[in-house]
Amino acid sequence: MYTEQGVVRIARRENNNKRKYLVVNRLQGKHVPVKPGEALSMFGALADTLKGKYEGEKLLVVGFAETATAIGAAVAAELGADYIQTTRELVEGASYLYFSEEHSHATEQKLVRDELDRAIHAIDRIIFIEDEVTTGKTILNIVNILREQYSERIKYSVASILNGMDETALDTYRKYPIELFWLIKTDHAAYTEIAEAYRGDGSYIVCKNQQGADLIPTAHIKIKRHMDTRRMVRAEAYIKYCETLYQDIIRQIDLDSVQKLLVLGTEEYMYPALYAACRLEGQGRDVRFHATTRSPIAVSTEDDYPLHTRYELRSLYDSGRTTYVYDLQKYDTVVIITDAGDGMTEGIRSLVYALRLCGNERVILVST
Repeated sequence: MYTEQGVVRIARRENNNKRKYLVVNRLQGKHVPVKPGEALSMFGALADTLKGKYEGEKLLVVGFAETATAIGAAVAAELGADYIQTTRELVEGASYLYFSEEHSHATEQKLVRDELDRAIHAIDRIIFIEDEVTTGKTILNIVNILREQYSERIKYSVASILNGMDETALDTYRKYPIELFWLIKTDHAAYTEIAEAYRGDGSYIVCKNQQGADLIPTAHIKIKRHMDTRRMVRAEAYIKYCETLYQDIIRQIDLDSVQKLLVLGTEEYMYPALYAACRLEGQGRDVRFHATTRSPIAVSTEDDYPLHTRYELRSLYDSGRTTYVYDLQKYDTVVIITDAGDGMTEGIRSLVYALRLCGNERVILVST
């Protein structure tokens, strides 16, 4: 059983007047370091709410960037469905469906439409996967776009770890109709007040504009094969890809003497890193997983606040974009797994600098 008290922590968004709080799920593996098995267990529990509901239907699972990309992939794998994630990145040679995420610091989202155009005639139901649904407006935005572009016969469902929709929002979904599933029902009435009460006096460390030979990773392993969930994939094939990626990593990295290990994903690229982290944890190691993020969140010294130290970075995907990572610790080895590709030197330097500040001497970069 998952409960609001056991899972949810409230943080304060920075410079966002549309929604002043951020719900931090301590088991999700995004902002807070987590044991990878605990994150995947929660994602599996969400998948269980859907199993057996749509027998005989051809399903497409859509995970929302950036915080629900790993959740979506895990659910799609459990259901044996096709999978695609939304994105804020540029996908080479792609055309898009654009929609907005109104409360976000980065409102524009898009869905690559190329594979949708080819496959939509065979899809019976689209299941949207989110970490949290509060008003449901973002999903209604994209449902309306999909209905305009494609067949009215397609049915829609939403599954989220947290659901904070009020009765008015729930009634709107009933009328569409869009089926809803969740693990934890939340009440957001007091969240703004809780967030504003925190001091925000944590450590804010700017790691951009760093230079020096010591900021190069200990090793850089380039994996030639890549499967991009910004385009539609079969979940079964994606899991096989993640296993192959993991096998490539352990063949090329000596982890025999490593006990305390961090596996770090980057922005939207979370599931392959989480998968590898869970496999490494299964060998008896003390493993933590989390990821860099676009979300600027205030940090505070208070014990009950979820985040205490913020490292401001250059994005691996766009050196002109600021990203963040929270609450780094010292590990025997840190493995960064990314699909950022070429042009990530400044982003890597800023991330390695942040890791070095915490005493991490062995930092290995895996790029696909």
